[in-house]
Amino acid sequence: MKSEDRIQQEIIMWYRNKFCLKKHNPRNIIFSVPNDSKDAKEQMRKIATGLFSGVSDLIMIHFSKIYFIEIKTEFGKQSDKQKEFQLIIENQGFKYYLIRSLEEFKNIL
Repeated sequence: MKSEDRIQQEIIMWYRNKFCLKKHNPRNIIFSVPNDSKDAKEQMRKIATGLFSGVSDLIMIHFSKIYFIEIKTEFGKQSDKQKEFQLIIENQGFKYYLIRSLEEFKNIL
């Protein structure tokens, strides 16, 4: 079974090579939100500078729409904070996706 990191890498590589080329207009973008820390001091610094617990792994701006994408393995589950973030995002009218493979990601496009 692929790790979350591996699934995320596949998505990033495919999307950047397919949709985010400089020649495309509009130029779409996808980026990660690194919300893990190596220690408590770094975690506190990140919180002080805007870290929001539960934020999705990826944010994609695709043809004037914003998508929030959480990556999980085949049997991975969202934390309570991730579920709370999803609810906030959906209540604001944005799309939130729980993705388990590159193929699932391709299907949302």
